[in-house]
Amino acid sequence: MEVRSIRLGPGEAYELRLTGRGARGYVWTWQVTGDADTVTVTEGAPGQGAPASGTPGPASGPAPAPAPAPGATVERSYVVRGRPPGGRARVRFAQVRPAYPQEAPYDEFVLDVEVSAGR
Repeated sequence: MEVRSIRLGPGEAYELRLTGRGARGYVWTWQVTGDADTVTVTEGAPGQGAPASGTPGPASGPAPAPAPAPGATVERSYVVRGRPPGGRARVRFAQVRPAYPQEAPYDEFVLDVEVSAGR
């Protein structure tokens, strides 16, 4: 299990990439402890998603990535964003198979986050 500590400012994003094993039935889950309101966690790169106005983006854009080969590992991207300053949170990522909840996680990653105004 890897443990990493980071410091963010309010609204600042940190992108974390974790190796997926979806072909084997594993998914990454996360749990926030400590000052849970200090951070938000979403799946996907910081620039992904609909524009802030909520209107659909342009029809043209980058070509979609080719599908990975069967059984290949796929990298997953998660964005941890700082919220109000003055808090500390721990985000524990666990790679589990939902069909087997009694199994221990295949892999774990812990991210300790401090959000401060004077970043």
